[in-house]
Amino acid sequence: MARYMETLTIERGGFRIKVPESWWEFDVRPESRDDSIRRMVNERVEQHPELAKYRDTYAAFLQKAAADAWKSGALYCGCMAEAFGGDTPITGSVTVSIVGGRSKTGEPLSTDPQTMAGQLSVREAKKEGDAWRKVTTVDIPGVGPAARTYGIEDIVVPDDALNRTIRAVLMQTFIPVPGQEGKVALVAGSSQVLDLADSFFDIFDAITSTFRFAE
Repeated sequence: MARYMETLTIERGGFRIKVPESWWEFDVRPESRDDSIRRMVNERVEQHPELAKYRDTYAAFLQKAAADAWKSGALYCGCMAEAFGGDTPITGSVTVSIVGGRSKTGEPLSTDPQTMAGQLSVREAKKEGDAWRKVTTVDIPGVGPAARTYGIEDIVVPDDALNRTIRAVLMQTFIPVPGQEGKVALVAGSSQVLDLADSFFDIFDAITSTFRFAE
């Protein structure tokens, strides 16, 4: 998975971030995302016919990632969907959202990284194969400290009447937005390829470390 080191800089209103050059950015708007993703997948398959057998898998993964990104208020959503010679394609995604919260009294919640880290919950695996979550703080070069969670988590499927969950590799980094009280840039990386958790943690950390606020 070393190919991810070739990067492309993405710029949006208020921030920029570098992602692997082979990743796809796609439209997350409900009215156009499904058609846009199908066209994008078809173009990729035309360029790489060996991916044809994964066409439906890629499209379904990207459409779900786009829907989840839209619901979370994402400003950017990028995905990888690659075949590395195995029977199952390797998939992962990174989204960037601007989020905020308020206390019960209406005051903006603290975005101090140490305070946020103290409020985020750790989850210990009771036995092998259980979900788990660790909490830490990291220093983003040129930006400063940020709170972070990472682990193997059970994520609730949005709008699912049965409250089903999907187990995924998940890293979330909460970067305080300068001059905006109570607001953080949430950089979230996820993948359902659990066997490659450590590799994805490295990839998500590398991508997040390139995050910068626009001047």
